[in-house]
Amino acid sequence: MPSTIPNIPQSADASGLVETVERARALLDEGDIVNARIVASVAYATAKTAAQFAEQIGATEKLIAKARRMQADALLIEARAKILIADKWDEAQKSGQASKGGRPKTVSDGNGFTSEETGLSRKEIHEARKLAAAEHREPGIVERAIQARLSAGLGPTRANLRAAVGTASATKAERGQNLYETPPEAMHTLLALEEFSATVFEPACGRGAISRILEAAGYGVVLADLVDYGTADQHGELQTVQDFLTSQPGDGGTCDIVTNPPYGDVLNAFVAHALRVFRPRKMALLLNLNFLCGFADDDRNFVMDDCPPARVYVFKRRLPMMHRDGWNGEKASSRMNTAWFVWELREDGTYGDCTVARRVDWKDFLPAGTATTAGSEAA
Repeated sequence: MPSTIPNIPQSADASGLVETVERARALLDEGDIVNARIVASVAYATAKTAAQFAEQIGATEKLIAKARRMQADALLIEARAKILIADKWDEAQKSGQASKGGRPKTVSDGNGFTSEETGLSRKEIHEARKLAAAEHREPGIVERAIQARLSAGLGPTRANLRAAVGTASATKAERGQNLYETPPEAMHTLLALEEFSATVFEPACGRGAISRILEAAGYGVVLADLVDYGTADQHGELQTVQDFLTSQPGDGGTCDIVTNPPYGDVLNAFVAHALRVFRPRKMALLLNLNFLCGFADDDRNFVMDDCPPARVYVFKRRLPMMHRDGWNGEKASSRMNTAWFVWELREDGTYGDCTVARRVDWKDFLPAGTATTAGSEAA
């Protein structure tokens, strides 16, 4: 691994940016993967800033597209360099030249291989290995994910790449760690405030926490999830096993959507896919209140600025804790402020341009004689 970092042009103009991208590409071709990643990272950040600035000042689509293209090139070079670094790290571990955890290992011949030498933190190496595993299982998935963003007229970002690649390649065991059952208190509140189509689509159904209450209220449900939980509706119809990010509406059109979507890197892409591809008449998502904020992700900007929710019901009393599926430890009070975000199509075919927020207390909507699922605390 080289120890000298090359000079990197700091100019944000187009010629300097092209030069930086080409320098990163040349380093990668030469096998200098550490410095290729460093230079590509600089090019990516510069191109992303240039594209965002071009949009803000109302530049031509051609100029914006050029900046995004350079952003995509830099991201692809960076990703390929990370994959090669991850492969070398795995080789070093197998040969005993890198530690498998804890402190970096020093081998007897003095040829220790540490995360510092890769230019990545331990966490970044872990993420790079996941990226490499996805690429090895499905060659070309990284480039296709980046190209898909460009084709959609969007800037390719690291977060979107992790979502597109990580979701498609996640194992059922990994995805299972992202199942947090929705407390019934949340659903009782929603159904007291909103009405939905006769049949409701639940694309992240888990073990049926949402669908059971929908059915009890008289709604039909269509169930799906990335993981096969064996969840069925009241008629015995089993859930579909599918990746929502690659799914399309059925021939019968789109039902209203109600779900508690998976959080983490995939969240923004999940919500954006629902609004871009499914375009439901109404959609209610249980989200962290912080979803109102954020500006660096194109998908978040799309769902909150271009297609803002019509209503946000903010729980002024925190919901009972949503524990991870399989959790057998002590039940705790929630520390997360949550809200129902409700999107609704208008007659003009848009989702409108404003959002009305309302504070609600889930205790006001509990059916008579209903006990809460766990303790909660006021925000």
